[in-house]
Amino acid sequence: MNVDVPPARSLDVVERDANTMTLSLGPQHPSTHGVLQVVVEVSGEVIERADMEIGYLHTGIEKSAENLFWTQAQTVLERMDYLNPIGNAFCYVLAAEKLLGITDKIPPRAQQIRVLGAELTRISSHCVWLGTHGIDLGAISAFWYAFNIREKILDVIESFGGARMHPNYLRIGGVNGDVPDGLLEQLDALIKEFPGRMGELRKLLQNNPIWRDRTIDIGTISAEEAVGWSLTGPTLRGSGIAYDVRKAFPYSGYETYEFDVPVRNEGDAYARFLVRLDEMDESMRIVQQARARLAEPGPVVIDDPKIVPPPKETIALSMEALIHHFKIVSEGFRVPPGDVYQSIEGPRGEMGYYLVSNGNNRPYRVRTRPPSLYNLQCLKQIAIGHLIADMVVMIGSLDPVFGEVDR
Repeated sequence: MNVDVPPARSLDVVERDANTMTLSLGPQHPSTHGVLQVVVEVSGEVIERADMEIGYLHTGIEKSAENLFWTQAQTVLERMDYLNPIGNAFCYVLAAEKLLGITDKIPPRAQQIRVLGAELTRISSHCVWLGTHGIDLGAISAFWYAFNIREKILDVIESFGGARMHPNYLRIGGVNGDVPDGLLEQLDALIKEFPGRMGELRKLLQNNPIWRDRTIDIGTISAEEAVGWSLTGPTLRGSGIAYDVRKAFPYSGYETYEFDVPVRNEGDAYARFLVRLDEMDESMRIVQQARARLAEPGPVVIDDPKIVPPPKETIALSMEALIHHFKIVSEGFRVPPGDVYQSIEGPRGEMGYYLVSNGNNRPYRVRTRPPSLYNLQCLKQIAIGHLIADMVVMIGSLDPVFGEVDR
């Protein structure tokens, strides 16, 4: 009996010759900035093909959030991009407030504190990028200078948020309490010290001939390619596209702040480096303006006991306050049915949340638009033709965070 056997099927067959070799970079390599594996095909030291393997840090954060109360979900979402916890929470609470229809009711002081926290976190995140990127290229001193700035910022965040990395300070309806006494003086000291520190970092790296040789014309992305890959953030702006969510779709009063959107046209690793340095200066401009506005006192949360727990001091005096507090703590609050998409400008680009409510006290669906995932995908294209030693430069220039990529 003759049986026709179908030909063997092979996916992605690669023709190799005696001069090519397959290497695996990562997922434990420190210069991949996380658990990224890049399988590269090299001829000598020149990359001919690069395939990325992600998912090593998958935590199921979105599904975990769908099993928590609306306020509780924020605690796991902050841990997604672990270098931008306030930004994660910022985007989420804005989306939830849209569903609740209370966007216009958030007190101005709460909005100012949110902007302050988001911009401090942006600078802090860029400090981690700059310090670790410097180590990748052998500039060890840059790491200590960058992390000195970051430590001062985390001190400020700890003062008003209660924790250095995951403060869980923002709330649907505002923030969890006003800034403490002494915070503004601490912030003034940071604002005063920052320009000098940034000047030192620029002197270390910006015109350093070794740094320039390692980054100029490396990992070049044209404007058309950047748009085609759906890149956002400094990676997009380093290719000449001046898209910033804070300008294009302002939120929380960003349209009232004066700041510029740094753009470079070269599209290489050095251009992305310069964009992020300039962004740190622009974020500090916003911090200075937010600090000036915080001189005026005011409420930091909406006056709605069905969404925000009443002040603790009223619980012992009012049965109604006690009931509201018990209901929110024990079962949260319900959000009207609907769906919404909200985006913000994070340190790596457009961070977005798509939230769906079915009228329950938990999100029905939480879906993230992670900028690191979109930005990282272009690595397979820009790596071709470069040396294997340039791979760490290109990865670092994209600034991926794998808690966000893998979720």
